[in-house]
Amino acid sequence: MGQTAVLIGATGLVGSEILNYALNDIRFSNIKIFVRRSTGITHPKLQEFVIDFDQLIDWREHITGEILFSALGTTLKQAGTRESQRIVDYDYQLRVAQAAKINGMTNYVLVSAPNADTKSHLAYTKMKGDLERDVMKLSFPKISIIRPGLLKGPRARKRVFEHYSGKVLGMIPIIPHLESIQPVSGKLVAHACIESAFDTFKGQRILNPKDVLQFLK
Repeated sequence: MGQTAVLIGATGLVGSEILNYALNDIRFSNIKIFVRRSTGITHPKLQEFVIDFDQLIDWREHITGEILFSALGTTLKQAGTRESQRIVDYDYQLRVAQAAKINGMTNYVLVSAPNADTKSHLAYTKMKGDLERDVMKLSFPKISIIRPGLLKGPRARKRVFEHYSGKVLGMIPIIPHLESIQPVSGKLVAHACIESAFDTFKGQRILNPKDVLQFLK
């Protein structure tokens, strides 16, 4: 019997690749995704829940299984304000993690960001640091924090800076200690997420950009 995975952020760059991997991985028997709009994907393993993230009480009972993949996120431009961005990137993800813990899920994988730090002077990296800190407090038996470098790959909405900087940086070799600016594909990050979920470690661990790049081998 395979594992049941819960995934939020299934329409994003990394989340969509996690979904694709999971649907084609025999280690999973069921994948539940929680989305604001239908993906249009049909598959025998897939359960799609179209939900309102502000109304968690209506669907939290379905957050059950073995592994929770949390890959939700937005940009400041899309959100409009820092406060609105934090609701998506911090509040929604923390609330789902809390519900998963209450419902008995034991394996948590979070897609975070390089240099996430609660003491950061940058709003984005501080927000990511705050989320890491608070999900770790939930004490899942197994927690993987994935901090990829600059993401590259097709998005529903093009991010201009990432598009052009990714092209430029992608032409240079991996430079030691500068892995956080080395572009990585959504597929590679998804691969790191899934393999970390199935790794035999217990407790909490963080995969920094350099660690994520090891999955290229």
